[in-house]
Amino acid sequence: ISGFYHDSAACLVRDGKVASAAQEERFTRIKQDPSFPVNAIHYCMAECSITPADLDYIGFYDKPFLKFERILETALVFAPTGIAQFLQSMPAWLGRKLWIKNMIADRLKYKGKILFCEHHESHAASAFYPSPFKEAAFLTMDGVGEWHTSSFGIGSENDLEIIGSLDFPNSLGLLYSAFTYHAGFKVNSGEYKLMGLAPYGIPRLKDVILNELIDLKEDGSFKLNLKYFGFCNSLRMTNSKFDRIFKAKPRMPETTIRQVDMDMAASIQAVTEEIMLRMSRHVHKTTGKDNLCLAGGVALNCVGNGKLLRESPFKEIWVQPASGDAGGALGAALSIWHNYIGSPRTIDLSQDSLSGSFLGPGYSDEYIEKFLKKDWIPYTKISASELPELVAELISKQNVIGWFQGRMEFGPRALGARSILADARSPEMQSRVNLKIKFRESFRPFAPSVLEECVSDWFDFDKKSPYMLFTAPVKKDKLLQISGVEPAGLDKVRIARSVIPAVTHIDNSARIQTVNQKENGIYYDLIKAFYKITGCPVIINTSFNIRGEPIVCTPEEAFNCFIRTDLDYLVIGNFVLDKKIQNKTFTDLPIVDFPELD
Repeated sequence: ISGFYHDSAACLVRDGKVASAAQEERFTRIKQDPSFPVNAIHYCMAECSITPADLDYIGFYDKPFLKFERILETALVFAPTGIAQFLQSMPAWLGRKLWIKNMIADRLKYKGKILFCEHHESHAASAFYPSPFKEAAFLTMDGVGEWHTSSFGIGSENDLEIIGSLDFPNSLGLLYSAFTYHAGFKVNSGEYKLMGLAPYGIPRLKDVILNELIDLKEDGSFKLNLKYFGFCNSLRMTNSKFDRIFKAKPRMPETTIRQVDMDMAASIQAVTEEIMLRMSRHVHKTTGKDNLCLAGGVALNCVGNGKLLRESPFKEIWVQPASGDAGGALGAALSIWHNYIGSPRTIDLSQDSLSGSFLGPGYSDEYIEKFLKKDWIPYTKISASELPELVAELISKQNVIGWFQGRMEFGPRALGARSILADARSPEMQSRVNLKIKFRESFRPFAPSVLEECVSDWFDFDKKSPYMLFTAPVKKDKLLQISGVEPAGLDKVRIARSVIPAVTHIDNSARIQTVNQKENGIYYDLIKAFYKITGCPVIINTSFNIRGEPIVCTPEEAFNCFIRTDLDYLVIGNFVLDKKIQNKTFTDLPIVDFPELD
């Protein structure tokens, strides 16, 4: 179990195999729900047809008393400032967070053994144990656990050893989140936006960060200059000194994005990549291993991961797909199985053991058809063999598809089970999907799903990337010549830069998902059919949700999102729903009209 900070989740391991895993938000519909993941727990057990009495162990992903110790010590160091923050947090700690063991036992009526892993031990276990490596170095980076903010070590067979760490308040995750906050995005969820915004700016403030905000060492360790930050003793991530040094106050959410916001995003992204690269070099030098496993929230920075893949000394890098706190549940369960019990790993050197991260709820065609009939929803049933070609044809004709198939993804990325799909060749598609379907900022890029065997023909990339956790440049022979003067700021998004403009960011990069037949057969068949029709093995893949909501989980949620947005078709199991027919039937359900966003 992981919970009580953000992205609460549960994971069930059965005889060493990850049988089920899901975030609580998928059931409560509260984005990044931090509450006790009772719904995710019950789903995981129901998936395996067991009850709490059948569980041998329950593990929690961090140690609450150690975390409470850090909060108390921080409050004492900064007293009398920070009293408001301290008092605000105390009711939750004294009321529930210190009594997690009792809560688990009471809520689940569980009488067995409950174990607690350290936060970064959970991250490390989630990174190494499911990886396709017999032995490897691991590097974990996030905001903060109990005390650690980064750690590294060695995994070998079923042994895991943390060798070194960086401790609070010196945190790469909190440093990045401070800039996320200043740019007007939500901390712990808007970091993706900051990363997407970075290419629009110039890293002209990189030296300010390196000279004033942090003291960076050659091994990637650093000290923060706390006089510029507020997270230790206030309810803000930054303070007025931070504002003055960058000559800009924090942007208010939903207001126009300024050039300084773009430049600050570019600068902190450049610093983050430099820190990640220095850390990786130190880890390689210290461990002597050729393989690296990554986890922790910072490991979701796919631009930084791409840089490590290209420039670090490691030969292979594997990133755990639910690298944030949700993945702590996975790590806690695997740590008990391999470390506490001592069970050996079963390793497949050709792939990891997470089954493509398709570990969440799935729904049968019988369930889907019963729902459609119950609510008198018009549909057409298509055979499984005909479905990929039909949908590929629809995409090639510039239709946008809601795609709902099989078991749901575990982690923040839609990987072809709960996805919105569209034609990557269309110059207008990025803007249309962002503004009319996702209702989100126009500058945010989309990821390409590409046939695994074709990836090196379209991108400067020759590895697997099933979880969208690496960026790479689009091949030069796929780029277009840009004529005239390029527009400034966010207007750059309007320029078609390649033959797949909808998935090409303004720096000519793309966040790649490679797709193979074994891990997601029907999705692979769809892209292959599209390739046969168009000569292009690349389509847009973005998560099936609208801004501010979790990815859809159930058929009912998929239909609800479909009918209230500008999606053209919903393909749910073997059933195809046409928006034109739905609009004639559901005339009382208007399309959501969100205001235009910057």
